[in-house]
Amino acid sequence: ANDPMALCQMGGKHYNKGDYEGAFQYYTKAAALGDMDGHYKVSCLFYEGEGIKKDHKKFMYHLEIAAIGGHHIARHNLGCIEGENRRFERSVKHFVIAAKLGHTGAMKALWQHYSEGNITKEKLETTLRSHQAAIDAMKSPQREAAQAFYGD
Repeated sequence: ANDPMALCQMGGKHYNKGDYEGAFQYYTKAAALGDMDGHYKVSCLFYEGEGIKKDHKKFMYHLEIAAIGGHHIARHNLGCIEGENRRFERSVKHFVIAAKLGHTGAMKALWQHYSEGNITKEKLETTLRSHQAAIDAMKSPQREAAQAFYGD
């Protein structure tokens, strides 16, 4: 009944069955309702061309919407794209935001940027503290039980 999270879950069920067109329909509905995971998953489908025609422009549009909306993986992916395009300052900015949202891969990427001279030691240390605070804020007995049940 127009619940974006439920629509994303239904999209995931269709995706896991190989029904990419069905997944796209559910993810698109979730995105239209403002769900950032829906935008991220639609971007992935446009990138891979699963169930729909590959479309770089639509891929980037949905990826950017998800990143702006706080989706840490989308933000990390934008950092990767900017790095591949040798726009290191923009790449670092995306990775800093993703790391502050708790994305460990973004923090690792920042260490690489530090070794290449693209981020200062002070900015890296500040980001590391924020990253750790985000990780600590996400800890709970329920999350630990779920992780133990489902695995990493």
